Amino acid sequence: MKVLIVDDDLALADVVSFTLRRAGFEVIAAYDGLKALERWQEEQPDFIVLDLNLPKLSGLEVCQRIRAESDVPIIILSVRDEDDDIVTGLKFGADDYIVKPFSPRQLVARVDALLRRSGAARSTPDHFSAGELLLDASRSEVSAGGEANQHLTHLESQLLQTLMLNKDQVLPAETLIDRIWGPGGGDRAMLKQLVYRLRSKVEKVSSGNTKIETIPGVGYSLKTTRKPVKQL
Repeated sequence: MKVLIVDDDLALADVVSFTLRRAGFEVIAAYDGLKALERWQEEQPDFIVLDLNLPKLSGLEVCQRIRAESDVPIIILSVRDEDDDIVTGLKFGADDYIVKPFSPRQLVARVDALLRRSGAARSTPDHFSAGELLLDASRSEVSAGGEANQHLTHLESQLLQTLMLNKDQVLPAETLIDRIWGPGGGDRAMLKQLVYRLRSKVEKVSSGNTKIETIPGVGYSLKTTRKPVKQL
């Protein structure tokens, strides 16, 4: 399923994008109201996460224009927390309203609830691909090009899934630790060892075109190009 995220705060838009990509959604983004309408018409997303304070065209105006032509589910994600703001957003056609700062888990749960109500409930994906790699999450196995599978532990599968959903992007170590072990449940040393074990298994099935790259002092990235890889 495809989601359009509309927010002029680039850092927050990245957080929302990561949260929803990690949950299995395809993400597209726009950073002002006019571009939001353009991306909506071009991409026809399955739902929209919309900020109110946007340049060029307000979020309320975007919501109203889209709602006049479509019943696509819309969630407003805004710092405005007054009752009047929430009521106005719903009156302009939003299906739900979440106040910033938000819980990533709550956002995904609210999205799923909204999709169920709209009759567009999604199924949790079991298969992921990035570059030449194929991950069967239900079996915790990775393969490439039909070669023999490598069995992964649960944590290795979680890590690879996160990297694949964000291929060619750098994920900070803290983000990965939070994703794999939860807040306070892991550290950089544990992550380093997990990456080491996963990398050795990926290298057994990969031809070398898809690699886990270490970004010193920052984190890790699953590279699907032929760029040099710095080993741990």
